[in-house]
Amino acid sequence: MQTAQTTLSARRRSIHPQAGDTWQTIAKREMPSEPAEAAVAQLQSWNLHVFARRVIDDATGEMGNPILPSDILFLEPPLSGGQ
Repeated sequence: MQTAQTTLSARRRSIHPQAGDTWQTIAKREMPSEPAEAAVAQLQSWNLHVFARRVIDDATGEMGNPILPSDILFLEPPLSGGQ
């Protein structure tokens, strides 16, 4: 009789944001040793699925890209294919 093998692979570090989080608050909390501006830029580049989202804010009528508590935000770049 054959048995199935399960192989676990490495996963990118990720979080669900807290209510009211911004790129700046996440960068400060999750990447405190990085300069703030660089950390925000890195987070945005790793999370284009959130950063590129455009929504009209009903209160101001302006376009924005809100971060929602249901989002998954990556805290590191994509893992190489060998991992």
